[in-house]
Amino acid sequence: MKEAPTGSPSSTATDGGNQLKKGLKQRHLTMLALGGVIGAGLFVGSSAIIADAGPLAFVSYGITGIIVFLVMHMLGEMAAAKPTTGSFTDYAHMGLGRWAGFTTGWLYWYFWVILVGFEAVVCGQTIQRWFPDIPVWATAGTVLVIMTLVNLMSVGTFGEAEYWFASIKVAAIIVFIAICAAFVVGLWPGQSADFSNLTAHGGLLPNGVLTLFTGVVAVVFSMTGVEVATIAAAESEEPVKAIRRAVNSVVFRILAFFILSMILIVIVVPWNTIVPGESPFVTALDHIGVPATADLLNLVIVIAALSVLNTGMYTASRMLFVMGNRRDAPKVLTTTNKRGVPVIGILSCTVIGYGCVALSALFPRMSSTSSSIPQEPCSSSST
Repeated sequence: MKEAPTGSPSSTATDGGNQLKKGLKQRHLTMLALGGVIGAGLFVGSSAIIADAGPLAFVSYGITGIIVFLVMHMLGEMAAAKPTTGSFTDYAHMGLGRWAGFTTGWLYWYFWVILVGFEAVVCGQTIQRWFPDIPVWATAGTVLVIMTLVNLMSVGTFGEAEYWFASIKVAAIIVFIAICAAFVVGLWPGQSADFSNLTAHGGLLPNGVLTLFTGVVAVVFSMTGVEVATIAAAESEEPVKAIRRAVNSVVFRILAFFILSMILIVIVVPWNTIVPGESPFVTALDHIGVPATADLLNLVIVIAALSVLNTGMYTASRMLFVMGNRRDAPKVLTTTNKRGVPVIGILSCTVIGYGCVALSALFPRMSSTSSSIPQEPCSSSST
């Protein structure tokens, strides 16, 4: 591969004495890649896709999966040749010029920094279901402070936290698939193999083939996060190896976490009983007869929110670090401590988060509106 042009961003994301330390291990990056796409977009947002497209909703996920697969392989080729914390924003800078790096960097930072505040409030709302006397802002603020401290400790601490968050999410999906598969093939007590829900309620495409393509727009959001592994790989000892594994696992993640889950859900329950905004995972498990489904998903949603908050703070702060080195952001954002952590960058990424927490305190009725997770296990007929 050709050498990067003179004046292009540094692959090590350093400037003078400010340098990020390589504290991420291979297992951190592997689990970050596996669990990075599992969040509320899958557990809850998939309900809207199924309700619109019907039994073939998984095709929308498949189409998006092909797009993501191609993008990740192209990104992986570039990242393996020149690992950099700026990832695709650096490559845009190299290939198209400063304007492209500036634009993509700030837009990407904006996406993640907004999610930091959003996920903190979601965490507070979800935990309030168990502890209704604790206000959302108090829990959200506490969660935000804890995750800020985790990111300030070291990149290794971030990686360890994300490793366990992602492990729990992956385990939850595997258990869900195992239970639904046993129910579908007739291995569940009192159940025989039955695939009639695929065609018994208006056919495979009850709302037309166009819904499969309009659903792709929503599915794209659910799959956001697959690229984080290429950013984090620059802070690992073996970035090329880490990137290769992350890219090669994209197909497995999409197949196992999205497509297979959607197929099983529409086989277990009629697609037209799934209500947009209510988790189809809860609906399916409740129909099967798994007890305390709402509480179980509540726990998974809390873990998913913490994971996204953790990843968002890390990714947004690294974008600021890279843009500071390119003079696209204030130079002070590249300042690191002795552990190689961009302290000012991380703290600046929490400002919007604390603003969201403040809004939840000023407008408690808005933050306490009913979420998409039912408080009590719902029957299949009611959902």
